Amino acid sequence: MELLDHLMMGFSVAFTPENLAYALLGCILGTLIGVLPGIGPVPTIAMLLPITYVLPPVAGLIMLAGIYYGAQYGGSTTAILVALPGETSAVVTVLDGHQMARNGRAGAALAIAALGSFFAGCVATLLLAAFAPPLAEVAFKFGPAEYFSLMCLGLVGAVVLASGSLPKAIAMIILGLLLGMVGTDVNSGVARYDFGIPELQDGIDFAIVAMGVFGFAEIMTNLEQKENRVDITDKIGSLYPNKQEFKEAAPAVVRGTALGSALGILPGGGAVLSSFASYTLEKKISKNPERFGKGHPAGLAGPESANNAAAQTSFIPLLTLGIPGNAVMALMVGAMTIHNIQPGPQVMTSHPELFWGLIASMWIGNLMLVVLNLPLIGLWVKLLKVPYRILFPAILVFCTIGVYSLNYNSFDIFTTAIFGIVGYLWAKLKCEGAPLLLGLVLGPMMEENFRRALLLSRGDFSTFVTRPLSATLLAIAVFLVVLVALPAIRKKREETFVEED
Repeated sequence: MELLDHLMMGFSVAFTPENLAYALLGCILGTLIGVLPGIGPVPTIAMLLPITYVLPPVAGLIMLAGIYYGAQYGGSTTAILVALPGETSAVVTVLDGHQMARNGRAGAALAIAALGSFFAGCVATLLLAAFAPPLAEVAFKFGPAEYFSLMCLGLVGAVVLASGSLPKAIAMIILGLLLGMVGTDVNSGVARYDFGIPELQDGIDFAIVAMGVFGFAEIMTNLEQKENRVDITDKIGSLYPNKQEFKEAAPAVVRGTALGSALGILPGGGAVLSSFASYTLEKKISKNPERFGKGHPAGLAGPESANNAAAQTSFIPLLTLGIPGNAVMALMVGAMTIHNIQPGPQVMTSHPELFWGLIASMWIGNLMLVVLNLPLIGLWVKLLKVPYRILFPAILVFCTIGVYSLNYNSFDIFTTAIFGIVGYLWAKLKCEGAPLLLGLVLGPMMEENFRRALLLSRGDFSTFVTRPLSATLLAIAVFLVVLVALPAIRKKREETFVEED
């Protein structure tokens, strides 16, 4: 009954005209950036962070959340129609979704993706509403030592579940932690690692790093590629799956939802890992694995459901523990701190209207996305025909305006450009940017809790292993490191992501 009361309060918040408008705006923007290859939710949310200064906290977060899970929907459209995933998690969608389109079933493929995503989003949001409160109760027992250990586990999880090379992921995490140390020391007030540059005394803004590494670098990467694609956007066909397609897709939707909901909670897991894991699972249990990659509905329905379920449940560690599980959640932390809201278990008690309003808005947003995606397919198709050489300069202009509006300082633009060039080089070296952003966000929080724990224990380092909860979290982190070091596990991990390359 208490859960129903909370949800009713959430819907009363989400159903206000202002919040509905921002939810709709977020869903439209999310679908748009998902459709357009080479943008993605991270640079878009980073670009729109300054707007949240003037918005109420609930409206701002509802809009940013809509952008995130809207991008999961939109990314499937280009993946199916032109074999270009608009979002990283839609890479797997290309394998069978585009083949269905080439077989004259583009409309059915789009409908399966949209309806599977809707089902997964609704179920995952229900899980978020059900499991977040008890997890928040547990989080109230956390002290500085427990938070430090939890963040260690989060960073280890991000490394283990990263889809690239393990040494490269570790290097990016460490680099992110080092970048997080730039600025003024909280305890002593002394500037450190600023190299005498006054603008660095407040630290490096994570929005600038995100915009450079994900936005500018992605634009450069896409501009160097030739526009060579099979255009089947004029042959959409019927939007209704036939009985056989529905029969094969329905079980995959259920399995993908369950798998995505579980993996979305893991730090570093998120939508990308969920979609790859779901595709691997469907292919393993199928009686006709040879049909995968040739237009099998299950190969489309499973990953699409998994990545949307993961997008919703990735909010659980953020809202209950204050720990961002991926790059987008790291940006959501920034949006909350803009309004002096400390992410963590206290959000539920001190800002219940924000917590439950955000959850209720996810149900509304999922419904909006189904209504938007199917009727507006024609509009997205026309948008896909805009040449990239025209599209990307316009995106670059908006990104630059967004960066400048953070502090109205041209130094931020130059910093973003430097991170853009470095991010482009990292992309060439196949180094993921997400672990770096997680390290940048979690680094200062880890340092603060580490020093606070030592202060409370009078400098006794054993406090991290004598406190049961802290010791358990550190033991799990060590177990994951040992597990991923085993040759068999390492080989299996590489096979899971083999399709991405």
